Amino acid sequence: MPAPNREATAFLKTRRSRPAKTLTGPVPSRDELSELLTIAARCPDHGKLEPWRFLVLKKAALARLSETIPPRGAELGVEPDKVDKMVYQLASADLAVAVIASPKPSEKIPEIEQTLSAGAVCLQLLNAALAAGWGANWLSGWASHDKEWREQALGLMPHEWIAGFIHIGSETSAPPERPRPDMDAKVEWIEA
Repeated sequence: MPAPNREATAFLKTRRSRPAKTLTGPVPSRDELSELLTIAARCPDHGKLEPWRFLVLKKAALARLSETIPPRGAELGVEPDKVDKMVYQLASADLAVAVIASPKPSEKIPEIEQTLSAGAVCLQLLNAALAAGWGANWLSGWASHDKEWREQALGLMPHEWIAGFIHIGSETSAPPERPRPDMDAKVEWIEA
């Protein structure tokens, strides 16, 4: 019979991201964030390739990045409200961790499995921050999908991309519970 970790199970049953716009300082210290990143790195990683890395973006770095958004948005013809939203996402944050998917050449581990590992790192970091008492949210946005912006603004290599920006800070308000999936509609039991 397994020995359940009821505290962990209760946390996972009720975990809830906090909207990034409601997060403020203080943010985790370098030591606290290092612990959260260490926890995030304990994710599924077939072949032990570590096909991801972290960019810790503090307030000044986020402000600098936000200034690169309007000219790139105009160049691409991005709708002004989407540009404004991306600027706000970066400029108003005190701390975000960019989880960078960095697939490795491998004959044994397909790139899709490496992509899933990068996603697992994002969720692991999000849950680690929430479990540690911080507010946290996983965001992306149009700029994170733009290869030229990623390479110029963040110095990513051509084969790398952003799996997510994990915003972490002090929570100012808890969001209301939202509807969850109807599990009867999502689960199919195959017994033979």
